[in-house]
Amino acid sequence: MAQTLRDQLPSSGSGGQGWIPPGTHPDHRPPDEADVVVVGGGVVGWSVAYWLKVLEGRRRHGMKVLVVERDPMYSRASTVLSAGGIRQQFSLRENIQMSRFSASFLRDINEHLGVPNEPPIDIQFQPSGYLFLASPQNAAALEATVQLQRDEGAQVTLMSPTQLKTKFPWINTEDVAVASYGLEDEGWFDPWTLLNAFRRKATSLGVQSCSGEVRAFVTSTNYLMSPAPLSARIKYVHVHMPDSLEYQPVACAIVVNAAGAWAGKLLEADGLPRVLCQPALPIQPRKRYVFTWHCPDGPGLSCPFLIDTSGAYFRRDGFAGNYLGGMSPSEEEEPDPSDLSVDHNYFQEQIWPRLARRVPAFESLRVQGSWAGYYDYNTFDQNGVLGPHPRLENLFLAAGFSGHGLQHAPAAGRAVAELVIKGQYETLDLQRLGWDRLVNGKPLEEHSVI
Repeated sequence: MAQTLRDQLPSSGSGGQGWIPPGTHPDHRPPDEADVVVVGGGVVGWSVAYWLKVLEGRRRHGMKVLVVERDPMYSRASTVLSAGGIRQQFSLRENIQMSRFSASFLRDINEHLGVPNEPPIDIQFQPSGYLFLASPQNAAALEATVQLQRDEGAQVTLMSPTQLKTKFPWINTEDVAVASYGLEDEGWFDPWTLLNAFRRKATSLGVQSCSGEVRAFVTSTNYLMSPAPLSARIKYVHVHMPDSLEYQPVACAIVVNAAGAWAGKLLEADGLPRVLCQPALPIQPRKRYVFTWHCPDGPGLSCPFLIDTSGAYFRRDGFAGNYLGGMSPSEEEEPDPSDLSVDHNYFQEQIWPRLARRVPAFESLRVQGSWAGYYDYNTFDQNGVLGPHPRLENLFLAAGFSGHGLQHAPAAGRAVAELVIKGQYETLDLQRLGWDRLVNGKPLEEHSVI
């Protein structure tokens, strides 16, 4: 497949070598060409790059994979600013299957991502499970969802209010009709460790990376006289260097849009024919707050990742009476995503009352810190968009996970790599997560978006 991709490459022309920022190693500048350009160096992008090299096989050497990341310090990256959870408790079959795959992958992470002569990877997994609480009006839906999860092999139990109180005596069970609790493959881990593990392993397999931002493309329509092409191929991506007006054109055969919260904006870049990019990719950056607090009389070591009937969530953070949590706002209350500032009143006015009602000990909690991160929010149905673009022939999508991209990255990366290398899904059938549902106006409902 690597040779097939290279055969598709346009001539690189006389494009310049690009500007190298001070202190940057020459290997981190964009090359003149690559077989596959992955736009976005978060955990999903690096997972795609890793699986591309794994699936090309020992007999097929030389596929040139480039990962382009505009924030090399990851100061605004969704991956490292997340709460780090992994769960099997979704209501969409594909999401459950991706969680099952990712859980298996993380369990054997050193077999997959271990690098010779480097220390073993420890993602600091805490297997405390997720606990979903349902009100009387949502009880039947939760019970049906649990049956689906069990059908897919997930170990999830239902608990009555009495059982809930027995296992977690610190919970106020008022207005709780039923709860679901994950018995295995659920909890939380360190996102930064997973990102670095994918990056180190992919780099050891030959993946290149560079710091820069893809702001423009050159497509086959630039060479045509027809005003209304039915499709196009991307010939070059323009990688703009940090703190410079210079850019490097990179000739490519395949482009993977793994730009996370900015995946939709990427498809509005210069050079892409607007008529071919409709409907627009409905992925936007949505700012989400995470708050940390201390409560010495809180739930303690038995604390799971709890999702309240109100939508507020929290989990234990370490072993010394520390916790973290948050809550997604309503559509009407969405904060301005132009920066990552934190509205502390949101915790005081919206989250704390809900926490204290569910866990009376939290009435005396003490806030310690906070941060904000981005969801790559799919406004259409809050599910990932995976697979080929229908009219940009060599563009693949891997974005829009709306808060569960970290935990689904191992599965999503392999799925996209299978499409690129083999032309079809082999491990998981994720066709329903493709572009067709956007065109047909048929959303996939996921009832467990946090």
